Amino acid sequence: MERRGHREQLWHLGGRHELRRAIAARPHAGRRRRRAAGRGANDGGGLRRCPRGGRGSPFYQAKLTWFERLARWLDASADPKSAFVIGGDFNVAPTDEDVWDPEACHGGTHVSPPEREAFGRLCAWGLVDAYRLHHRESGRYTWWDYRAGNFHKNFGMRIDHLLVTASLVKRTVSAEIDREARKGKPVPSDHAPLVIDLDEPGFAFDPGWAGAEGRIAARRSP
Repeated sequence: MERRGHREQLWHLGGRHELRRAIAARPHAGRRRRRAAGRGANDGGGLRRCPRGGRGSPFYQAKLTWFERLARWLDASADPKSAFVIGGDFNVAPTDEDVWDPEACHGGTHVSPPEREAFGRLCAWGLVDAYRLHHRESGRYTWWDYRAGNFHKNFGMRIDHLLVTASLVKRTVSAEIDREARKGKPVPSDHAPLVIDLDEPGFAFDPGWAGAEGRIAARRSP
């Protein structure tokens, strides 16, 4: 299910088999960001985009306001015992494990305490980071700056997320970041798709991480 012009999407699951795969993706630059849900999802509501911008800018404050409104909406209108997914580009790396170099990122956006606290409030309400259910390793990111060959050196951040309610935790059978899609043509996005499968594995694909590790290490060498 897609809502054009929105970078985040909310899916409600009315039954156990109504949603099989959820994707947070931006396949190509120049196209609107997409949020896709698998076959048969019966109800979805778009959320307004999470703003981005440097600390001290009005966009930074707008991001915090966006998170505050989302948290209030969850408190007032949603039930953590129900089955739904919220996903998209949240522009927040929740922990230091989600950035390539915590010291280099210190003091910037995406990692500031207010941003992380706002993201943590969603988790405290009852949402779970679906990717971390299946991956605890570091060095797995969804975004890389276009400049300075950052993608090829894996200088990135994990700022795209699919958050599931508790009733979907055991149903989330796999989660993956499709690094290969970041190489897309003609012009790739600076984001890679994040995918989770519910109840049963979906279409198999090679995300490209294993094959890239040696190349990344070589490119980081002095």
